[in-house]
Amino acid sequence: MSRGVIQPSQQKLAEKLTILNDRGIGMLTRVYNIKKACGDPKAKPSYLVDKNLESAVKFIVRKFPAVETRNNNQQLAQLQKEKSEILKNLALYYFTFVDVMEFKDHVCELLNTIDACQVFFDITVNFDLTKNYLDLVVTYTTLMIILSRIEERKAIIGLYNYAHEMTHGASDREYPRLGQMIVDYENPLKKMMEEFVPHGKSLSDALVSLQMVYPRRNLSADQWRNAQLLSLISAPSTMLNPAQSDTMPCEYLSLDTMEKWIVFGFILCHAALNSDAAALSLWKLALQSSTCLCLFRDEVFHIHKAAEDLFVNIRGYNKRINDIRECKEQALGSMHRERRKFLRSALKELATVLADQPGLLGPKALFVFMALSFARDEIIWLLRHADNIQKKSTDDFIDKHIAELIFYMEELRAHVRKYGPVMQRYYVQYLSGFDAVVLNELVQNLSVCPEDESIIMSSFVNTMTSLSVKQVEDGEVFDFRGMRLDWFRLQAYTSVSKASLGLADHKELGKMMNTIIFHTKMVDSLVEMLVETSDLSIFCFYSRAFEKMFQQCLELPSQSRHSICFPLLCTHFMSCTHELCPEEVNTHMHTKTHLSLCNMFLDEMAKQARNLITDICTEQCTLSDQLLPKHCAKTISQAVNKKSKKATGKKGEPEREKPGVESMRKNRLLVTNLDKLHTALSELCFSINYVPNLIVWEHTFTPREYLTSHLEIRFTKSIVGMTMYNQATQEIAKPSELLTSVRAYMTVLQSIENYVTIDITRVFNNVLLQQTQHLDSHGEPTITSLYTNWYLETLLRQVSNGHIAYFPAMKAFVNLPTENELTFNAEEYSDISEMRSLSELLGPYGMKFLSESLMWHISSQVAELKKLVVENMEVLTQMRTSFDKPDHMAALFKKLTSVDSVLKRMTIIGVILSFRSLAQEALRDVLSCHIPFLVSSVEDFKDHIPRETDMKVAMNVYELSSAAGLPCEIDPALVVALSSQKKNISPEEEYKIACLLMVFVAVSLPTLASNVMSQYSPAIEGHCNNIHCLAKAINQIAAALFTIHKGSIEDRLKEFLALASSSLLKIGQETDKMTTRNRESVYLLLDMESPFLTMDLLESCFPYVLLRNAYHEGKTQHMNRNSRAG
Repeated sequence: MSRGVIQPSQQKLAEKLTILNDRGIGMLTRVYNIKKACGDPKAKPSYLVDKNLESAVKFIVRKFPAVETRNNNQQLAQLQKEKSEILKNLALYYFTFVDVMEFKDHVCELLNTIDACQVFFDITVNFDLTKNYLDLVVTYTTLMIILSRIEERKAIIGLYNYAHEMTHGASDREYPRLGQMIVDYENPLKKMMEEFVPHGKSLSDALVSLQMVYPRRNLSADQWRNAQLLSLISAPSTMLNPAQSDTMPCEYLSLDTMEKWIVFGFILCHAALNSDAAALSLWKLALQSSTCLCLFRDEVFHIHKAAEDLFVNIRGYNKRINDIRECKEQALGSMHRERRKFLRSALKELATVLADQPGLLGPKALFVFMALSFARDEIIWLLRHADNIQKKSTDDFIDKHIAELIFYMEELRAHVRKYGPVMQRYYVQYLSGFDAVVLNELVQNLSVCPEDESIIMSSFVNTMTSLSVKQVEDGEVFDFRGMRLDWFRLQAYTSVSKASLGLADHKELGKMMNTIIFHTKMVDSLVEMLVETSDLSIFCFYSRAFEKMFQQCLELPSQSRHSICFPLLCTHFMSCTHELCPEEVNTHMHTKTHLSLCNMFLDEMAKQARNLITDICTEQCTLSDQLLPKHCAKTISQAVNKKSKKATGKKGEPEREKPGVESMRKNRLLVTNLDKLHTALSELCFSINYVPNLIVWEHTFTPREYLTSHLEIRFTKSIVGMTMYNQATQEIAKPSELLTSVRAYMTVLQSIENYVTIDITRVFNNVLLQQTQHLDSHGEPTITSLYTNWYLETLLRQVSNGHIAYFPAMKAFVNLPTENELTFNAEEYSDISEMRSLSELLGPYGMKFLSESLMWHISSQVAELKKLVVENMEVLTQMRTSFDKPDHMAALFKKLTSVDSVLKRMTIIGVILSFRSLAQEALRDVLSCHIPFLVSSVEDFKDHIPRETDMKVAMNVYELSSAAGLPCEIDPALVVALSSQKKNISPEEEYKIACLLMVFVAVSLPTLASNVMSQYSPAIEGHCNNIHCLAKAINQIAAALFTIHKGSIEDRLKEFLALASSSLLKIGQETDKMTTRNRESVYLLLDMESPFLTMDLLESCFPYVLLRNAYHEGKTQHMNRNSRAG
């Protein structure tokens, strides 16, 4: 815009204020980082702590700012060696100080220009001009104070300059002025008080204009309450009316910002305190509100002490010093505590109403930003004072409910972000339909309106008039920054003295434009407005206080629902950086801290929820345990005794409470521990479920995933823990009891879906599938490995030792009466219900692992049997062809060695296979309930394999069937186990050994007749020494071995039957009663069900009449024993 000759009134004040304020924040960021680096031994420049340079540094600081390089060669010798490195590494620090000096020069120049132009300042009229002017003064003051707090500033500047002099032969050209500035500003406020004497009038005028704003903002909670501040429902009839004010931008102006203006402003132009009552009133009010102010980030300024120290040396200021002391005594935190209490309820009401009626965000947007600003001021006040106050014990500086206030702030922020288009529609119509009309009328009524100002005003009206709702519906991006900058420029043009159009004379125009500017921000700058009014990024510089507040929040059950506000605050941290300090972003100076904070908060929340869930699960497992069948015995006993009128126990013995009593409530006020846990969990889960994810420094955090992860880990540990496995005593929980506990645990976990939107099925799949493997994802043992080890090493080992027998009639392993009683009842771990429970827990994968482990043991037994066969190979070869020569067979049999060992090992194999058949049957039952159609399809497939099918194909089908728990003619797991044995001999020799193994077992059977434990018991359908398991062992081992060696299973079993029947028939001719005492019981071993042999074949080898007589004899002996026992 052409303005002719540039006059002082056209010095681009708006542009300079905007640029210098932004640059000032950037300079503060850089100087702050230098101070922090110098205060950290790890980050401090190495030259300041280098022992070799210590004397040189002391010399430089002592002589600063003078430079003496000629007469101090000894002290500066080490400096000479490292001059190039010093120049390189200290350049950033040095030129930051140079930039501060240049910034100071520009600020002083602008302040002089403003004074020369005699600018009119009034925060309620030319808001942007006054605010930027005061911001610049405070930024400049703050910068010089923080600069003076860098203790190493002289050392850094001096070191760099000496290195420069040694390298280039002359000092840096900026050094003389920079050195002098450092010296001059040793006590920055004292120096600036002198410096600001010429600027006193402009500054005091700007500050005094706050008398209409600051006292109104600095009210007590009772005054707010009486005025029903921020309430939308206090006057229902005006609920839809737009929130209006003559001082729109002042309504949400930060109280903290105003206090900094007042405190620093009146320190610099302190003369106004003596001459202006309004100034003194503002000063006292600010001194009573706070004891310390935020300079920048976590750097604070203790108001009363600093002001007193400055004024004590000024004559005639005793009264001002007394004012300071009185205000210090009155600066209590109770007023702020009550404000926070009021704001909690006010923001809660506001957030609730807006959530229900988001359309109110249009007319009541001002209330939202006022609420955010008020709450932000109180939160920052508490954070600053709690960390810097001396009276740490006072309750005024500890607020356990601060999380609630922050949470409601986040709710309001979320509403603004979510319903931004609603607000845009409202204010686009407001600007075009009302603001444009009113502004046009104001402009038309101006008595004097120069051409340039008229052009700007007209552009405002035209811009607003052209707006339409369709632009919002089409998603058009609005940008009113140019309009706002034009208004800022217009403020500058019309606020200088002798301006053609003086804003001081047309305050209505200024107030209307301030309102319009607020309305434009509602259309295009909602995010910026949220940052301006509710940014809490300062928390990242108070990490200890931040963590402490979080812990207090979690400890208080009523506040845990608000705990998500702490991770949400971490999303604010990205707004604390500045483009003049790019290293904060590029080198991730703060990123790791911020990310670790957010991670820690979410992790702690998830842990707390996990612990509550675990406690609930424990309670529910206890209740489920009460329903176990074992606990009903006492109740049944009492009922029976009551019926038979027998005395039961001692008189007065309390009656046992029945399960379910805990659900009977006599009083609604009665709260159980489970109630408290559920309440606490629902509160915490509300917080975890509040947001699906949040982004901090381009990292996405998902709160629910933290909970899912912790639940998986805890569920895994709990399942393994509930087995109660004790390696020392070999005790373990019964599978049915573990299954009951796991189901109770899973029921609780499923209920979590009512609180949090997580896929608990995924947790079950991940955890339970891992439990079907030998080790979980962390390399820890699972229930599969624990139960497999227990059944193999404890139960089956005791079977081998003769303490337990397999009872086919009961389909279970049962303890035998022995001298040393076992610590467990085998039947309680091996009956059909327990095996089904085991199958439910371990699943097909786990049962497959159990089978493979069983087969490994069988494989080791077969390997030992083969060794025994090799030892007796010659004799067995002769016996194989001499079964029809009794005398020769008897002679050869006497030459055999390790006969008992062969039978014992085969019996062990039979026992293991019997246990496996129990496990497979249980698996089939379980799968038939879960996947009946799939199991029936597999069964049908298996039953219809043609006999001529290739063995490889058949084995694949058998493997599928075995995985479903179906019995197979040839056990694929056994075939795999025996195939994997190391073979050092030819296949022909292996086949011969397999054949001779069958011969060895067949000719050894008669020796069992002499064993007292070989007696058959009809009650258990077996023998107490488990020899009835031999039939299964012989069938399965023969089938597996001859499948591997591609022999005929039927032929080999026929050969076995011929040899066995011949050997057993021979003992019928024996006369020695000791040798033949259990002859009939041993005969019954040939009554073995085999898929490869027929009863006709058995009849041809061994008359069935002998078997029938043997069964009869066994029954008779059993009855005789029972009658004698009776």
